[in-house]
Amino acid sequence: MRKESGFEVRPEQRQSWLSIAAVWAGGMICVPCLMIGGVLTQGGLSILEIVLSILIGYGLICLYMIFVGMQACDTGLPVSVMAEGALGKQGARYVISTLIAIACVGWFGIQSATCGQAFASIAATMFGLGTPSTAMVAICSIVWGIIMLVTACAGFKGLKWLNYVAVPLLVIVCLYGLVAGIIAHDGGSAIAAYAPQQSAGMVYGISMVVASFALGGVISADYCRFAKNRGDVVKSSIVGVIPAGLFMLLTGALMSIVTGQYDISAILVSLGVPLLGLIALVLATWTTNVTNAYSGGLALSNLLGFDESKFKITTGISGAVGTLLAAFGLLNAFQGFLSLMSALIPPLAGVIIAAYWIVGRGKRENFLRRGGVYAPGLIAFVVGALVACITGGTFANFPALVAAAPWLNVPFFVGPVNGIVVSLVVYVVIDPLFRRAPEASKL
Repeated sequence: MRKESGFEVRPEQRQSWLSIAAVWAGGMICVPCLMIGGVLTQGGLSILEIVLSILIGYGLICLYMIFVGMQACDTGLPVSVMAEGALGKQGARYVISTLIAIACVGWFGIQSATCGQAFASIAATMFGLGTPSTAMVAICSIVWGIIMLVTACAGFKGLKWLNYVAVPLLVIVCLYGLVAGIIAHDGGSAIAAYAPQQSAGMVYGISMVVASFALGGVISADYCRFAKNRGDVVKSSIVGVIPAGLFMLLTGALMSIVTGQYDISAILVSLGVPLLGLIALVLATWTTNVTNAYSGGLALSNLLGFDESKFKITTGISGAVGTLLAAFGLLNAFQGFLSLMSALIPPLAGVIIAAYWIVGRGKRENFLRRGGVYAPGLIAFVVGALVACITGGTFANFPALVAAAPWLNVPFFVGPVNGIVVSLVVYVVIDPLFRRAPEASKL
């Protein structure tokens, strides 16, 4: 007998793959992606290496987000609930939902603070007000945090229509900024002459690209559950992530080569069109940040034992907490901690994929929502998360910890990808050792 969780997507709620792709594209078109593009040039990567790093990095993300997304499409569940199949109900609620809620609320606050700071600065420049005061920055952060939060509370439909409008406009504004910047700074010559002497290497480039969207690849279930079929998950993931990611990172790289900075809003202000810079800044932050509030709200609902009928309340709570942290400047002390939270979450994908696609053979009828805490899933997740942090340089954000235990920082390939692979393998190996008659019900 099917057991309802209160989170399942009903047939009439299913959306077209283009709607889901638009949400992904909106999440990719953001200032942090431009920054990563700039960082790749600072690492000495050639244009070809940058392009290959972007394609390989986002290709790896799409690979695991497609498997997670197809399971979400099959079950109709968000990732915080879907994880019950691998970690048990209590394990998913108290471990995974907590991590996702903290990460999403924190990054919502950081994005709100970034938007508030830049909005205040550009507005002050436009109206000749000089340097914005701390109070003005706080007010701007609160106002934009509330606006973004209202959109997130509208649910998937709100995200869909926001991105339908914002994504094409952002592409046009970014293209204008890129072309105008190249013309104004004789950028064609700078790009043609760009020949770095020493490259940090492709692994460095791929690592930076994966890190920019590793969390998004896991919470993809929150949006792919609205897909009509598995094929739509594949199409929406590839079309929504790779073209937009390539466009934004390459734009950031080229702007860094030509002007020495990656921030498209700052470049547009320097070109004498601050209003366009303001539009680019607000829309880029808005389309990305609503996904943080939306996923944070879903995770908080599961953590508190609510169903999706309380989603708007929990989304409001998560967004309000993030906005207040942003307004009072408290997030500066937590960025290292939030980076740790974001690094811990990707290995969840490995456990989910192993439980559903390998042990469960990818069949919906084999999906079990277990009760309690399921040891194989929790053990595999913890091992994978540690490997991700150790090999991804995450613990380097905590110098005292690394000084006391140098083995906690051993960079190798791409940390989040390492964690996903290790958690998947560990689950497949130890699951038969712990298998017993599960106290679970079939979905």
